[in-house]
Amino acid sequence: MTYEFLQHYWWFLVSLLGALLVFLMFVQGANSLLGSLGGNEEGRRMVINSTGRKWELTFTTLVTFGGAFFASFPLFYSTSFGGAYWLWMIILFTFVLQAVSYEFQNKLGNFLGPKTFQLFLIINGLAGPLLLGGAVATFFEGSNFIVTKENLIDAQSFTPVISRWANASHGLDALLNPWVLVFGFAVVFLARTLGILYVLNNVNDADIRARGRARLAGSAVTFVILFVAYLVHLLVKDGFAVDPATGAIVMEPMKYLHNFLAMWYLLVLLLVGVVLVLYGIGRTLTAKDYIYGIWPAGIGVVLTVLALLVSVGWNNTAYYPSTADLQSSLTLANSCSSEFTLRTMAVVSLLIPFVLAYIVYAWRSLDRKKIDRQEMTEGETY
Repeated sequence: MTYEFLQHYWWFLVSLLGALLVFLMFVQGANSLLGSLGGNEEGRRMVINSTGRKWELTFTTLVTFGGAFFASFPLFYSTSFGGAYWLWMIILFTFVLQAVSYEFQNKLGNFLGPKTFQLFLIINGLAGPLLLGGAVATFFEGSNFIVTKENLIDAQSFTPVISRWANASHGLDALLNPWVLVFGFAVVFLARTLGILYVLNNVNDADIRARGRARLAGSAVTFVILFVAYLVHLLVKDGFAVDPATGAIVMEPMKYLHNFLAMWYLLVLLLVGVVLVLYGIGRTLTAKDYIYGIWPAGIGVVLTVLALLVSVGWNNTAYYPSTADLQSSLTLANSCSSEFTLRTMAVVSLLIPFVLAYIVYAWRSLDRKKIDRQEMTEGETY
């Protein structure tokens, strides 16, 4: 395993975690539709108990995604999480609201009332996917930061801070880019689409399923329009290429299209993923009794997002470009951990299949019985 191989290997693992996180945001998507899916208090409780069985997986994956980034590409972590901290703090705050809401909405002594915490779930369901989608979009669109590694070796101006944000917005300026918003809202409506598909599969209630099917088309069509618009924009825009000989960052016309053509397997992965997403949505809309759309659509989302994220780091591409100083852009080579660290973590990563197997087992155990109205009166509920 060469150093370069380890860099690419860990970017693949980080991309896979990101893809799984996008899929698991069906929790946020369903919560954002809490009122319209539930209809009444009992219906809302069924939706909350459905997503309540999985919200910890989403939160854990988000933390693991950040941890993997910190361990394998620490300069990205210090630059983005340290510089764009307003963006990341708002994201984390909305997820804290989610955790508190599940834990306390029906506890004795809750003076705020259950509806206040349900509102918190809706806020997380909308703001979480939007801001996370916006953060991911900066991998393609760039961010406003400057990296000065000379600070570590300059005796006169020595400082451990080698990256800084170029303005006072600290990450919120990304939301002024219309294409960042397009991608962010695409993730919002993708999460809502997946949330509806998940609830259709997980909640055994005719009224909720009827409500879900009635709202699926609107969310799915909006997602497809936004996603296709951004994908076309991505494939024709100039990208941030790395000169392999010098490490210099240069602008290359249609760089991301060239990446998919050069790495044809990623293009196949992308196309298969898109087809699976459309199949899961289409069959759910056309087959009245079909409730398994979350599985082809979910697998398709993982494949699609994985292909997009891998393409932004491989093939001599700057995965975190700087719009303030082009040469400050982060690449796999200039932002990764030491070879020893990557090699040691690569050995530990061999345990990942066992962890995934446990998650599958736990998921199946939790979903052995579908949620229904009887459970709301007899079982332990959120």
